[in-house]
Amino acid sequence: MKLTILGGGGFRVPLVYGALLTDRAEGRVTHVVLHDLDGQRLSAVTRVLAEQAAGVPDAPEVTATTDLDEALRGADFVFSAIRVGGLEGRANDERVALDQGVLGQETVGAGGIAYGLRTVPVAVDIAQRVARLAPDAWVINFTNPAGLVTEAMSRHLGDRVIGICDSPVGLGRRIARVLGVKNPGEAWIDYVGLNHLGWVRGLRVAGRDELPRLLADPDLLGSFEEGKLFGVDWLQSLGAIPNEYLHYYYFNREAVRAYQQAEKTRGAFLADQQAHFYQEVEQSNASALEVWDRTRAEREATYMSENRETAGAGERDADDLSGGYEKVALALMRAIARDERTTLILNVRNQGTLSVLDSEAVIEVPCLVDANGAHPVAVAPLPDHATGLVCSVKAVEREVLAAAESGSRSTAVKAFALHPLVDSVNVARRLVEGYSSVHPGLAYLK
Repeated sequence: MKLTILGGGGFRVPLVYGALLTDRAEGRVTHVVLHDLDGQRLSAVTRVLAEQAAGVPDAPEVTATTDLDEALRGADFVFSAIRVGGLEGRANDERVALDQGVLGQETVGAGGIAYGLRTVPVAVDIAQRVARLAPDAWVINFTNPAGLVTEAMSRHLGDRVIGICDSPVGLGRRIARVLGVKNPGEAWIDYVGLNHLGWVRGLRVAGRDELPRLLADPDLLGSFEEGKLFGVDWLQSLGAIPNEYLHYYYFNREAVRAYQQAEKTRGAFLADQQAHFYQEVEQSNASALEVWDRTRAEREATYMSENRETAGAGERDADDLSGGYEKVALALMRAIARDERTTLILNVRNQGTLSVLDSEAVIEVPCLVDANGAHPVAVAPLPDHATGLVCSVKAVEREVLAAAESGSRSTAVKAFALHPLVDSVNVARRLVEGYSSVHPGLAYLK
């Protein structure tokens, strides 16, 4: 079975390959093709993967290419984790927004819109190539903004593209752990929303919802990441546990101020860190895997550090530093390839699951997965405050898709202006001007 990884020179690719090395069953991935536009990055990651595979019998074969059509042809699964504009582009997204006093995070607010505007045309091209060169392939999308990009690709691939994210998985795992659930895999997580905009409303173990017990216990509620990040009182007011990215909405002023005062934005930090990693792997005789491990530990420990500092949440717990999206990807591939039915929280087309959105809207909800793909599970309606936010952000995503398709500059302005975290049409206009000046990938906006 052939797995093609787009963005194959990306820093997190070894997480996916490491997960594949533990999969010894029949019907597993036997060939991994790495595709990237940057040969240096491909070379560095290939070295890391070779060290990971050392001594592992029947490790999946790895090849690398800069030819996209060659990479896609004959693929059974395509894992898309591209970053259009690279980390320099992400840093520019953050800086342009912060200069206007609004959030520049890569998936939320102005930064997410800018990232989407330059990523959607590339993602659509990939989807069209997959449909032509590997029509039976399943595309697993991790490219951010994951929900938006998955929806763009679904217009060409239908339900054969599925978006994944590790945030809901990590949130469910933390809640289960603090509640003393011995096997988190046995818990049913009632999670509903959009990518990076969802809420856990229940956690059922053996048919019993254990979330009310957590919400009623201030000590327990304040003992894990989200309790520290949002505060006990706010979580009790909501009656739910929000995805950590909702901190950007609920504490927007504090988040923007913290990012403005930071020595470096997150994108600039990662750009410098990863540049050092690729350079060290290329120029030294050190173990590429050891260099990668060391760099990854620093990356994970500093995740959302400004938000945690704002909330006085302290450092992340050691148990939260292990990532998880590679496990979701492998579980999804396994369920489809072997018809090993499972339940995963995924980004899929709505198909009537949330009545306030149309059937084509991509949402993030629990899905039953089998050989025929991912099937969203019926969920109870969201409360009004969540419904309003979900509908508002989905409307923005639709404007981004319309702007990417038409090349309309005025539609791009509309996308920015309608976002809840952009508070002025004039700011929206300046954002489009600012982003157009630093991103060649937005030259199509006229």
